[in-house]
Amino acid sequence: MRIALGVEYDGSAYNGWQSQPDVPNVQDTLAAALCQISGEPIAVHAAGRTDTGVHALEQVVHFDTSAARPLSAWVRGTNALLPKDIAVLWAQSVPESFHARFSAEARSYQYVLLNRPQRSGVHHGKVGWFHAPLDVAAMRQAAEYLLGEHDFSAFRAAQCQAKSPVKHLTRLDIRQQGDTLIIELTASAFLHHMVRNIVGCLVYVGKGKHPPQWLREVMEGCERSQAAPTFAPDGLYLQRIHYAPHWGLPQLRFE
Repeated sequence: MRIALGVEYDGSAYNGWQSQPDVPNVQDTLAAALCQISGEPIAVHAAGRTDTGVHALEQVVHFDTSAARPLSAWVRGTNALLPKDIAVLWAQSVPESFHARFSAEARSYQYVLLNRPQRSGVHHGKVGWFHAPLDVAAMRQAAEYLLGEHDFSAFRAAQCQAKSPVKHLTRLDIRQQGDTLIIELTASAFLHHMVRNIVGCLVYVGKGKHPPQWLREVMEGCERSQAAPTFAPDGLYLQRIHYAPHWGLPQLRFE
């Protein structure tokens, strides 16, 4: 039996999603709780990895089990065993042909950026921060250059293991709510640090270091050294994994 889960987590205390020896990570923590519910070893597969300090509003995972449990047990039972910064949102039986990663059609991320002179105390670890005023109109203009299918090598971390740097970015919106910017991106897939590197470049444009068209030049140059430094992970959230309707997953909606 294959089960899919929607999972929310605060990544502040974890060295990312992926299982690693001797360091706290979300994958092992979730698997340990599921093992107690199933009474057997559980291997958890996710739609995508998140880095150290990165959060998820709705990560999607799947696992196989021979244990017959009501779907409510995979939600409420697992949550009773998880730490308070990880929560299962829903559970759904899926066919064995479903794979959390390979069945996904697109991923959406959200970066929450506080733009004021003072850093946040209440939202520490939950938002990125930039102290100087940002020109949001210029940032939106720059964002237009990245839409479509491109080689995103300039926004790729050196340790990225993706086979190809070519990705299709279908959405890059910047909303302003008071002193907070919410940057939302959707693509077929993302490269390692791609979102944080794009955010860093948008901030460079917003603070007036470069004009909007600079972002096109960076992208076309395909050189990571020409782009801005990687922005902090604090404000980054895996927002949603997109699947075809026929899988019947009860995904939440954050748009």
